[in-house]
Order: sequence, then structure tokens, then C-alpha cells
Amino acid sequence: MNERATQNAKVEKIKNGWRLGIQKGDSLHYRDAQLDDYSQLPRHKFPHQTISLSLLAKTSSSSIAGTWGFGLWNDPFGLSLGFGGSPFPLPALNAVWFFLGRGENYLSFKNELPKTGQPQGPAPTYPANGFMAQTFRSPKFHPLLILAGLTLPFSRKAARKLLSKVIDEDGVSLWNMQEHPQGTRAPALQKVDVTQWHAYRLEWSEKRVVWYLDDILVFESSVSPNASRPLGVIIWIDNQYAAFTPEGKIAFGVLEGGNEWLEIEDIVISEK
Repeated sequence: MNERATQNAKVEKIKNGWRLGIQKGDSLHYRDAQLDDYSQLPRHKFPHQTISLSLLAKTSSSSIAGTWGFGLWNDPFGLSLGFGGSPFPLPALNAVWFFLGRGENYLSFKNELPKTGQPQGPAPTYPANGFMAQTFRSPKFHPLLILAGLTLPFSRKAARKLLSKVIDEDGVSLWNMQEHPQGTRAPALQKVDVTQWHAYRLEWSEKRVVWYLDDILVFESSVSPNASRPLGVIIWIDNQYAAFTPEGKIAFGVLEGGNEWLEIEDIVISEK
């Protein structure tokens, strides 16, 4: 695994694994510590086309200012995990991961506002922040991505709706066990204490993805990243956020925070 860290962040070897840490800091500077297996590779040469990933993990806090997680993605922004600088070009996102992001984040493209004159409906169908199992599938190229990019300066709501037609997604909150669109739900777990060691596993195959937490199947989905588009393993902790809300609000940046860390042990990666 490649070890990467910004200033005021560190990746340290520990027994059986790594500690990824970010230092206390302001909301002006990006802090990121990560492990990956795709650094310096072009996207078409990322290492994995279906995979099983398992590890043990715990964090310093359940409310880290930023995001953390582990899984696979196509690094569409080319900025570490970054939504960092500019929202252009609009991404063709392919990812499958365990992801935790505070409420400043809104990582879903399909949730919609209630129609005018209708009462506020139930909670959004797809999780957008908190602790979640999540997957995205996008084509390598789609003309609606160009149209969304051209539309964005004039109507963010319209651009977001176009993206929802290109980027397929699925997921479930691991903290708020809501009904899933297909009528399934994660088991009635208590809110997961991420500051304690847990065993996480995800299995990405051509037609489905499954997530396990402490050997309990917590979610499965047929929204599987296209196996012809290789992905890379990413494990990270940072102080950033990104949001594209149903109201059309775009927000991204970095957050003030304290000394935080993510510890990882017993990583096992096997091709399926």
C-alpha cells in the first residue's frame, strides 16, 4: 500500500497495520492521511476489477470534522480524495465503500425535494452523510455529463437532475436504519461505536456488492461499479466536506478540527 499524507497529517506503521492521523488545525488548510494502491497509475490501469476487501478499524471519535472511510473508487477528481478545488469537470464517479461524513457533507445525487404543494415526505431515500455503506456506478463517458456542466452555471438543480440520470447509486445508513427502496433494510443494529474495533468487509462482484460489519450482512446492492472500469483501494481520514444538495446548493471545503486518527489492522485484499 502507498502511504500519502499532507502537511499536518501522518501515516504511521503499527502492529498489524497503520495509524492515519490528522493534526488539530484551522479551516484554511487541507489535512489528509491515506493509504492506496493506485498512486502514479493512470485510471485505466487501476489494479482491481472485482475484489474482496476486509480489515479491522477504529477511530478516535465518532464526530471527526471531515470524512473517513475505506473501499474502492476511480479517483475521478484526481485530488487525493478531494472534491477540493473546483467542481469542474463533473465526475463520472465509480465507488464502493464504508464512508463516514459529518452533516456538512451531502453525497447523494438522487434524493429530491417534495413537489410543490405536497407535504414534506419521509427521510431521503438514499443516505447522504453519517456512517453508510454506499456504491456509485457511472459510465466512462456520457453526453449528459457535458450538458450538466454547461447547465451548472445557470441552474444547479437542473444540473443535479442530469447527474442523477448518469450516476446510479445505492446505499444504506449504518446509523439510521431506514427502509431501502427495494424493501430491504440493514439489520436492527445499535448505532455502531466506531471508536471500538470492528471487522468490516465488502465484496464487489460484477453484478452485486455486499457489505459486512462484524460478520453481519448489513447491505447488498445490484448497483455494482462496472467491472470493465478498474478501481483502486482507498483508506483515508481528512478534514474536508463536499455537498450537492437537492436544493441545488454546492458546498465544499475544509473544516476546523482537533487531533484525530483512524487505525487499520489485518487488511486482506483478494481478487474475486
